[in-house]
Amino acid sequence: MFSRDNWKEIFETIQKNKLRTFLSGFTVALGILIFVVLFGMGNGLVNTFEEFFGDDATNVLYVFPGRTTVPYKGYKSNRAIEFDNSDLADINKNFAMFIDYATPRISRGGLVKYKSESNNYTTRAVGPAHQYAEKTIMMKGRFLNEEDIRNSTKYVVIGRLVENDLFGSENSLGEYIDVAGSAFMVIGVFQDDGGDNEERLIYMPYTTRQLIEKNNDKIDQIIVAFKPEIGYAGAMALDRSLDRFFREKKYISPDDQSGVFIRNVADQLKQQQQFARVLQIIVAFVAFGTIIAGIIGISNIMVFVVKERTKELGIRKALGATPKSVISSILLESVFITTISGFLGMLLGVFILNSLGEKLKDYFITNPYIDITMAISATLVLILFGAIAGYIPAKRAADIKPIEALRDE
Repeated sequence: MFSRDNWKEIFETIQKNKLRTFLSGFTVALGILIFVVLFGMGNGLVNTFEEFFGDDATNVLYVFPGRTTVPYKGYKSNRAIEFDNSDLADINKNFAMFIDYATPRISRGGLVKYKSESNNYTTRAVGPAHQYAEKTIMMKGRFLNEEDIRNSTKYVVIGRLVENDLFGSENSLGEYIDVAGSAFMVIGVFQDDGGDNEERLIYMPYTTRQLIEKNNDKIDQIIVAFKPEIGYAGAMALDRSLDRFFREKKYISPDDQSGVFIRNVADQLKQQQQFARVLQIIVAFVAFGTIIAGIIGISNIMVFVVKERTKELGIRKALGATPKSVISSILLESVFITTISGFLGMLLGVFILNSLGEKLKDYFITNPYIDITMAISATLVLILFGAIAGYIPAKRAADIKPIEALRDE
């Protein structure tokens, strides 16, 4: 099989049949190329879903007040539900066994000034635990602490881009900025993997915001982080318990879907992961379909090759060639072309995926990739089954009697 004469004959055959060789190789290369690209796109979808949830904690529930749509226990419909500090205290007291922390959030927009620079930013009045919910990364200084909450300090932690906009190359720590008419001292600068919008936020103590707003105790929403050890089932149970708690405390009907809202990130993450897996299976199914199409293409081309060389094979058998040598000659040519074309298609597919990077992020495909082991395995599978597909017509050709082959038109 590895004799010099065999390889010389193969290269002479390829040289004489350039179009046939090109079509055979193109079929194989295209099959592997499509497989690699599609499989990589499937992984890119998974990356997108993971990135969507990756910049924030995933063991959290966001609780929002709503507006009732049905009357309940003497209260009229269309009643605005409000959260306050007592709700935060009750959550920490009644669900202490199941939660790591609970933090409020009050969001406001306003004009922020420093010297001659100014811009509109969103301020979030929060508690210290909010840093963990948002996975806030401190670059300079510190985040808010419990003492800031108790004393309603006029301190702020600003995003990286806020510092760039207002301070330029100056150091912002210890400087005072005007936030909607009130002076606040910058005690920290943070960055966030969530992107530019997250880094244009300003954090302040929620008690300070309440003091500014006529010394009230109102809260826009509450973020509750459950202990990871309670798992998905525990997170769903906590979701239902919080829902019942607020419905009972705020007199909201069990049938009212608008009185209170809870966004369970753990549940969303699981649903998105299941959806991503289904998409990946579909993409993988289509990708493997291209492998099968490639195998069928090789088989069809080999049938044509054997038919085209029937007289040649008849002469070789008349001159004493054994069926084994006939099969090995045809099979070796098929495997050689399949191997070269397959790996070229694989390398081209990997190159395309590497060059895409985040270019398809707008189409929910982030950094598409394929594990090199998977790509090589798929190529070897195509080569193996291509050899099997080529063996069938080669075996048929080897069984033809020389006299019949010579009569073939």
